[in-house]
Amino acid sequence: MTNGFIRVGVATPSLKVASPSYNSQQTIGLMNQADKEDLALVVFPELGLTSYTAGDLILQSTLIQGALQELLVIVEASKSVEVISVVGLPLLHRQKLYNCAAVIHKGEILGIIPKTYISDYQEYQESRYYQKAPQEHTTVMINDKRIPFGTKLLFQSKHVHSFTFAVEICADMWAPSTPSTTHALHGATIIANLSASNELIGKKELRRSLVTNLSYKTISGYLFASSGIGESTTDAVFGGHNLIVEHGNLLAESPFPFEGLISSEIDTEYLLHKRALISLFASSEDQEYHTIVFDQPPKETSLTRVIESHPFVPSHNKEQELETALTIQSLGLVKRLQHLSMKKIVIGISGGLDSTLAALVAVRAFNTLKLPLSGIIGITMPCFGTSKRTYENSHRLAKLLGITLKEIDITESVRLHFKDIGHDPKLLNATYENAQARERTQVLMDIANSEDALVLGTGDLSELALGWATYNGDHMSMYAVNTSVAKTLIPHLIRHEAGILQDDELRELLEDIIATPVSPELLPDSQETEKLIGPYELHDFFLYRMVERGDSPTKIVRVAEHAFKGSYTKETIVQYLTLFYKRFFSQQFKRSALPDGPKVGVVSLSPRGIWNMASDSDVSLWLEELKALS
Repeated sequence: MTNGFIRVGVATPSLKVASPSYNSQQTIGLMNQADKEDLALVVFPELGLTSYTAGDLILQSTLIQGALQELLVIVEASKSVEVISVVGLPLLHRQKLYNCAAVIHKGEILGIIPKTYISDYQEYQESRYYQKAPQEHTTVMINDKRIPFGTKLLFQSKHVHSFTFAVEICADMWAPSTPSTTHALHGATIIANLSASNELIGKKELRRSLVTNLSYKTISGYLFASSGIGESTTDAVFGGHNLIVEHGNLLAESPFPFEGLISSEIDTEYLLHKRALISLFASSEDQEYHTIVFDQPPKETSLTRVIESHPFVPSHNKEQELETALTIQSLGLVKRLQHLSMKKIVIGISGGLDSTLAALVAVRAFNTLKLPLSGIIGITMPCFGTSKRTYENSHRLAKLLGITLKEIDITESVRLHFKDIGHDPKLLNATYENAQARERTQVLMDIANSEDALVLGTGDLSELALGWATYNGDHMSMYAVNTSVAKTLIPHLIRHEAGILQDDELRELLEDIIATPVSPELLPDSQETEKLIGPYELHDFFLYRMVERGDSPTKIVRVAEHAFKGSYTKETIVQYLTLFYKRFFSQQFKRSALPDGPKVGVVSLSPRGIWNMASDSDVSLWLEELKALS
C-alpha cells in the first residue's frame, strides 16, 4: 500500500455447476494464493459459489442454503489471511432472491451488495430468479450477525484512505447510468465487478473497451472478474476474461480460456490527484451511502506493473500517435499564419534536434497551405561553439527540404557587444553564453520584420521544465511549435517524418542529427547538455510523474527505480531529481512569459491556464523529502 499502490487481483476458480462445496474450496485456494502474493483485494466471478448457469436449480432451497453454508466456510478460512475477498452467491432476503456479492475480511462479512440491473434478454433470464436490488439500505442476518445489505456501500481502509472500493455486478456496468459512476462520485477509487460474461466473436474486444472506458470515465481502478470454462456449456461458453484497468490503462488481462489469478497494482493516490484536477468530477454527498471501514495493516507494495520509462513516447499505435502529434503541431502553425496573413516564417537552423523538428513541421504547414517552401527562411548563425558537424548538417537540411537558407556569422557582432558592455571574452560565463543566444534571437526578429515573416520558436518542453533556455533569447519567438514536445519524443517524430518523406539522403541526414549529442554550442569546447544537467530521459520521467500524476519526490524515486532498473542507481536518481526540482522551481519566471504554442501531449507548461505556478514558489519542502532518502 506504499505510496497509494494497492495490490489487487481478479480470480476465476475452477467451477462445477450447482456444487457450492467444490466451488468454495477452489475459491479458498485462490484466496490463499492471493494472500501469499500480498494482494489487498481479490475479486471472484458472479454467483461463483453456485455457478451462474445453474438454471432453475437456483430456486432450490438446497442450493441456496448450500451456497450460504459454503460462504461461511470461506469466511472461516479468511481468518488466517489479510486479503479482502469479494465472492458471488444467491441470497434470500425478505422472501426474495438476490444475485449478490459478499465482501469478506478476517473472518467477517463486511457487507452484501445485490445486483442492480437484472439481465433479461437472449440467453440471460435473470428475472426468472432474481429481484432487482432494493432502493433502501438495510441489513441481512447471517450466522446471527446483522450484515449491511444494499448497493450504496463503500469499503474504506483505516490506514490508507485512498483505498476505498465499491462493488457492482455484471450487467450493472452495461447500464446507461452505472452504479460505478455513483460509487466513484462518492469516493470509491476501485470498482469491483463480479461478472458471468459468455464468449462470442468480438465480445472480448467489446468488454475490454467498455471496462477501459468506464475506468477512464470514473477515474477509477476497475477489477472485472468473469466466470470460466466450468460453467454449463448448454447454450454458451464462458472463458474467464478478467481485466484490471486503471484510469483507462489496461494493467492486466487474462488469456482465453482462463482459470486462475491475475494481479497488478492500482495507484489510488494518482486517481485522487486526477479527480482533484478535473472540475467535472464533483464529489457527491448522499446520506444513504454507508462507509464500512476495514483494518488491513499496510504493507510495502512490490511493483509488478509496467511503468513506462519514457512516458512521452507512445507505446500503443505508435506511428498513428506520432502522426497525430505532427499534425497538431503543423495545424497550429497553419492557423497562426492564416490569422496573420503571413506567407513566410523565419527559423533558426542549428543542425540540432529541436530546430530540425520545427523545420519539418514548417514544411508540413506550408504544404498544407500550398505555399512555396522558399518562404521558410532558415537562418544559420555560427559563432564560438558551432561544430563542423552541426554547421554542415544545417546546410544539408535546408537543401534537402528545399527551404531558403541564409548564413549570418554573429561572431563579430557578439564580440562588439562584449566590448559595449565591458565583458572580457576570456570569461566563459553566463554572459558569454547568453549574449550569443540573444544576438541570434535579435537577428531572427529583425529579419522577420524585414521579410514580413513570423519567427518560429524551436524550444521544447523538457528545456522549459528545466529553464534550459536564455530568457529573451531562444526562449522567445512569435509562435512555438515544440513547446509541449518532450526531448525524448523528438527523435521518434523526426524518424516518423523521415519515413513519410521517403528520401534516403534526407533519412541518413536526420539519423545523424538524432545521433548528435544535444548541445547549445555556446562555448568554444565541446558542450554536451546531458553531461551538465543529466539525462533527458530522467528529467522527462520526473516531469511527467510530477505534473501529470502528482507524485511526491519519494514516490518518483521509487517508480523511477522500477522503470529504470539496471540503468540508474537510486543515488543517481535522487541526484538528478534534486537538480530537477531546483531548476523547475527557480525557472518558472521563464515559463510565465512563454509565446503561444499548441498542446500536443498530456503535459504542457503554458501559463495560460494549463500550468499555474508562482515564480517565487519555495522548493524547500520537496528537497527536504528528497534529502531524507539520501
